[in-house]
Amino acid sequence: MAHKPPLHIAVLMGGWANEREVSLMSGAGIADALEMNGHRVTQIDMGRDIAQRLAEAKPDIVFNALHGVPGEDGSVQGMLDLMGIAYTHSGLATSVIAIDKQLTKQALVPHGIPMPGGRIVSCAELFEKDPLPRPYVLKPVNEGSSVGVAIVTQDSNVGNPIARDAAGPWQEFDQLLAEPFIKGRELTTAVIDGAGGPRALGVTELIIDTGFYDYEHKYTEGRTQHVCPANIPPEIAALCEEYAIKAHEVLGCNGTSRTDYRWDDEQGEDGLFVLETNTQPGMTPLSLVPEQARHAGIGYAELVELIVMEAIRVHGIKAEDTKGGGHGED
Repeated sequence: MAHKPPLHIAVLMGGWANEREVSLMSGAGIADALEMNGHRVTQIDMGRDIAQRLAEAKPDIVFNALHGVPGEDGSVQGMLDLMGIAYTHSGLATSVIAIDKQLTKQALVPHGIPMPGGRIVSCAELFEKDPLPRPYVLKPVNEGSSVGVAIVTQDSNVGNPIARDAAGPWQEFDQLLAEPFIKGRELTTAVIDGAGGPRALGVTELIIDTGFYDYEHKYTEGRTQHVCPANIPPEIAALCEEYAIKAHEVLGCNGTSRTDYRWDDEQGEDGLFVLETNTQPGMTPLSLVPEQARHAGIGYAELVELIVMEAIRVHGIKAEDTKGGGHGED
């Protein structure tokens, strides 16, 4: 099902975000799959000279394998728009909104998608008093992969109120989003675009050894068990898929997205809350989107090709406009 004629695709990966290493793993897997599909691939570890390197490479399309800032927040998307280069995944406006957890709430909640309450607080406030009753969650407003997330409980070893010298995200950020802690289970649903529109690939439950589903659990083998499909009631699975598709559509995501949930199973449908929608989901061997795709009968190389084909459709690329050709240029 590879695109004909083959394309020259620049895989943009790495960068300087907290998620650099994960992005490099995603990019390497994507590049291998694209070459397997017959495309000519240029791998680019993004530096500050990225515009110059892309201008020299002259790709037909960029496969955006970056995670976090600046590859997921609209910065790279805006640059590529200005350069007139087509790219995979979501565009500028969607990226700006989706990486900002508060803007995401403002976009999704009016459409009937339940999300936790809460508010943005300055870290100076935290040292005076708790912004919410404990337990509550503190997280950066615009970081991915659960970077910088802390759960503040009655037993937390951070003081009450939080001590200025205690270890936590308040040491790295000026502002944080405070949300009530939702007990229960971690669920996630991937969505992929296709000829018939966006479709959900299923629901995975994430069972962790200790703590919560943070960056270390996401990318350290053995720390998290993936149960796919999740062992949950059919009505909860259906609701997860419904919310994921609606979030994908409301935010204007392209290619693929992944929506994460907390579900308090004692509350049934009322206990399901969307935490965020990720517009640049990981594509590593431990990543959730490729895993769900496999369960839906879509292999890794096919998944990568579907994302490329959606970008071609969105950006209106015609066969006669492509340079294509050959294998394996680095």
